[in-house]
Amino acid sequence: MTTWLARKRESGLLLAIPTIAWLLILFVLPLVIVLIVSFMSRGRGGVAIMPFTIEHYQRSFGIFSIILWRSIGLAALTTLVCLVIGYPLAFFISTRRNRLFQQVTLFLVILPFWTNFLIRTYAWRILLGDEGTINGFLMSVGQIDDPLRMLNTQFAVLVGLVYGFLPFMVLPIYASVERFNFRYVDAAQDLGANDLRTFLRVVLPLTLPGVLAGCALVFIPSVGAFVTPDLLGGAKGLMIGNLINNQFGGSGNMPLGSALSIVMMAVVMLSLVVYLLANRRERGA
Repeated sequence: MTTWLARKRESGLLLAIPTIAWLLILFVLPLVIVLIVSFMSRGRGGVAIMPFTIEHYQRSFGIFSIILWRSIGLAALTTLVCLVIGYPLAFFISTRRNRLFQQVTLFLVILPFWTNFLIRTYAWRILLGDEGTINGFLMSVGQIDDPLRMLNTQFAVLVGLVYGFLPFMVLPIYASVERFNFRYVDAAQDLGANDLRTFLRVVLPLTLPGVLAGCALVFIPSVGAFVTPDLLGGAKGLMIGNLINNQFGGSGNMPLGSALSIVMMAVVMLSLVVYLLANRRERGA
């Protein structure tokens, strides 16, 4: 028996070697290179040269901290708005008795993914522009005299991020509500709980795993978003992803870009740790 288990472990390790090599070469090694470059000095043309320095981390948490906090704030606000919109939508879809209606509604939720993200973002430029669809409609009905400034603002970035990542909130919550036993609701109401108390004490805690997963899936890509802030925000919507891209282009600063990348990755890892701790606590409860 012991020999058989040892052979199984050896065969499992052999099967895992290609995957381990893939992760080491394409994930761990580039990350180590970026980490090393982040401690190097800036040379001519923005390339990394010796000696080592912590200047770029000081700048990351100094002059560029406002962009870091802006990115975190916009990502958190995007997550909150997606949760406020996505939870009722997911709950509505999952509680429909008509299976065909459920499938059609879910299809509509994921339908935008069938179109290139860049094209969808450009569509929002048309909608939010000074001469765009929204301003044109408001001016035609006499609600405004001059166009509203929506494009190249943080509001436009928020709208674009919510539109882009809303399905990532809806789908996990939908799966969680699908597994929910609504007999608990009847039991809570039989014990005298009103609708609000039933939701806060019964429905929300039992569907919290889907909420946590949705929040993680929205917050993490929102922090490092690049296309949406670049096309909809302009200079006023600059986020850390755009700043990193600028450092690696032209005569930028590769060590500074690497340091900003490590800082952004640290924020992502921290959010993952928070998600895992919250999920473990919820399962333990």
